[in-house]
Amino acid sequence: MDFLKFVLLTLLVSGCAKFDYLYEQSLGQISLQSKARDNQEMLKNVRIPKDQKEKIKKIQSLKKYFYQYWGKKETAIYSQTTMLQNKAVTYLVVASPFQEIKAEETCFPLMGCFPYLGFFNLASAKEFAKKKEAESFVTWVRPVYAYSTLGYFTDTILSSFFHYNDYELAELIFHELFHTIFFINNQVELNENLANYFSKEMLEEYFKNTNQLDYLRIQQKEELEDKALRKAVVSLTTELQEHYKKLLPANKEDSIAILDEFLEKRFKPEILKKCQEINIPPKNCFPIQRQWNNASFAAFLTYEKKSDDLEGLRQKLGLDLRGYYKFISDKYNDYKEQSEVPEFSTYLFK
Repeated sequence: MDFLKFVLLTLLVSGCAKFDYLYEQSLGQISLQSKARDNQEMLKNVRIPKDQKEKIKKIQSLKKYFYQYWGKKETAIYSQTTMLQNKAVTYLVVASPFQEIKAEETCFPLMGCFPYLGFFNLASAKEFAKKKEAESFVTWVRPVYAYSTLGYFTDTILSSFFHYNDYELAELIFHELFHTIFFINNQVELNENLANYFSKEMLEEYFKNTNQLDYLRIQQKEELEDKALRKAVVSLTTELQEHYKKLLPANKEDSIAILDEFLEKRFKPEILKKCQEINIPPKNCFPIQRQWNNASFAAFLTYEKKSDDLEGLRQKLGLDLRGYYKFISDKYNDYKEQSEVPEFSTYLFK
């Protein structure tokens, strides 16, 4: 279905508030696409800095590697580049109830449900967050430097990609491209965890095949440290969730008091201890530097919660990465025939 026709149909069956949101975001996406230029045109443009041209070439190479690795036909994704006026391309708003860590989902006809809303306009994102705060939700607004339109548009390279180093860029491209070969409707958390897992696992093979082993080892050391910290944050987030269940805050003020005490007496000491164990100075200890509330914790879990489950399942099966992907794909095909199973994650890990 042509995307514009799809948008119009979705708008027609949506409520007034969702109509306004979808209309604004559709205009933003169309504006973004209209500014895109063919990669070859960008590479010939004398006004484009050399380092940015090298990033475009690198992304083209990563795309080719990705589709060859999985034996898939290349799509038109990343065949054009869009130069942004701002560093971020969009802004995500996550809202969570004050008494628990759970991202509120917004559902759209034909498109499914999402644990966040994205806005091209920062002012619109802040306005929506303010509205949710007035409804007693806790919110978190964060900039986004890359995202996937899941085939509704042909995604372009964004100038926001250029700020990543080679390791980060490879992980980013592999992550976003994974969504083009595997995606489950209405299960954003599992989709993001799968894309995270497979993109990270592809990195070692990619850098080995491109004879960058020394660079890989340096980056892997940092990745192991980062993984240890993320695992600690997931564990502490689960602990905080249990606190909310036991204490049952009656209002947002009570919830804030519980959160503040937990952060000062439990979260920060444990994270600082973990950073000291792996020789990371406090100024580089990312969980300490980040602002935490129910919404930001919920957003963190969206990308990290099932990473250990995915790794554990693969080890249990004893499969290489391609074999593991085939296993998950086959399970998903079986799942679609099992109407009584509510979520694919339940079916996958049972």
